[in-house]
Amino acid sequence: MKKEDALNSTINTLNVDLLGDLWPGIQLYYPPVKYSPSSGVYESIEAASLRMKKHAYTTEAHTLIFDLEDGCRKKEMSRELMLHELPLLRANRPDVAIAIRVNSFKTVDYEFDMQFIEQVPDCVDAVMLAKAGEVYGASEIKHLTNHLNKINPSITIQPIIEHPKSLKIAPDLMSFDSVKHVVFGIHDFSKAMGINITPTHWIDELSYFLNELMFEARISGKGVIGGVETLIGGSSMPSDFLEQSDVRRWLDLHGDEESRIVYRHAVKEREMGLTGKQVIHPSHIHLCKVAYTPSPTDIALKVKILEAAVEADALLGGAIKFNGEMLDPPMFGKALQTLLRAYALGALKEGDVKFTLSVLNKLPEQVIRQNWPYGNPS
Repeated sequence: MKKEDALNSTINTLNVDLLGDLWPGIQLYYPPVKYSPSSGVYESIEAASLRMKKHAYTTEAHTLIFDLEDGCRKKEMSRELMLHELPLLRANRPDVAIAIRVNSFKTVDYEFDMQFIEQVPDCVDAVMLAKAGEVYGASEIKHLTNHLNKINPSITIQPIIEHPKSLKIAPDLMSFDSVKHVVFGIHDFSKAMGINITPTHWIDELSYFLNELMFEARISGKGVIGGVETLIGGSSMPSDFLEQSDVRRWLDLHGDEESRIVYRHAVKEREMGLTGKQVIHPSHIHLCKVAYTPSPTDIALKVKILEAAVEADALLGGAIKFNGEMLDPPMFGKALQTLLRAYALGALKEGDVKFTLSVLNKLPEQVIRQNWPYGNPS
């Protein structure tokens, strides 16, 4: 049973659909068959299998991305490896989402990718479509949706926006129920635009286009997964560091410049409301999780704010004084969003989930959609 299913089973007396699905969160690019620079050769199937058991089974990432497109040279070997390994990974880590980045629509490798997914449909949570819509438009998503519905309707599609053509038709790509989140493919997108981006400032260099994608996604009620960080990190931050003050102290004392840059990017993406972030180095996983996820202290504060609002019957109108500040419904909505974000990233305790649902059940459908477009209040 997945972690999401286990949690939902404990709160089945309330309308869980209000919460929506768990988000992609921090996604780690995991190479199925890896090249070894030290030896100058690609690893064998056996070596790749041992590496997966050592690292994939213990990952702290919300999602593992198995790339069969640009980052994969040995595509046939990679599919063969995953046919054997994905069922084992699913059995050992049911709480980790599995995403497959497939090749461009209707290419030869795309057809091989589909044949591979047909053999392990219960081991795949999301299909990431590279260069989505660039050749055939939104019909690519329609065709892929129909195909996945035949083998496993629960598999979602994450179109990767890698060209201005795709950005132009983003509302059409996001019009399908199978699409919950879209990916901003910053490197191919910047190449198509002829824009030079840097690992340190790509958010600012592509801010206009990222904001446009965020705008369209918010209207469609979809999430946006931010650009992949290509910087290679050093030591990993301890996994029991959950407060941002802990992170800042660790970065000051032990962090390298690459980690500081990645953390700043992740914080900025969180502030923009992004629903996922991609990294290529394991040391950046927990760092980005803390940046993306509301801290225990922040969650406790938001619960107190909403408790005070409920007690004063001010959720839908009125104002309260809280810690020397006047708060009204827009502030309550932001507090509620914090709890919902924590839930979507798997960081909200059961008691707080029940409280959050109890607040949602006091609100009209229109107000819920204003605050949280990712759920299903109907």
